[in-house]
Amino acid sequence: MTPPAIERWHDFISGGHDPAVLDALLADEVVFHSPALFSPQEGREKTAMYLTAAAKVFGGTDFRYEGQWFAEESAVLEFAATIDGKYVNGIDMIAWNGDGLITSFKVMIRPFSALQLVMGKMAELLQPS
Repeated sequence: MTPPAIERWHDFISGGHDPAVLDALLADEVVFHSPALFSPQEGREKTAMYLTAAAKVFGGTDFRYEGQWFAEESAVLEFAATIDGKYVNGIDMIAWNGDGLITSFKVMIRPFSALQLVMGKMAELLQPS
């Protein structure tokens, strides 16, 4: 059975990336661990910014979750996609609190060339206006 926090995450990913859905899913103290940045990104606003950009990068591709493993308040979701003809494989490691709000979101991507591609696309989206 899929935990409610993960069901809500899937709703965000498959449902048009509604910012209100994401905002309601993230705890105030959530921490985002990027595959490209050494320092964790802390807080709902920063985490939402990165997750929204990632949803845009992977949106319109063949993105899919290929495996899911659940614990009491955490999950590992393996994903795959093809971006610009390049295979991207990775995992989302997600933890949530007793209220079902995500408190930690860690992303790992392989191979290295795929990480470089995703980093470039994310950088374009995260540029200050």
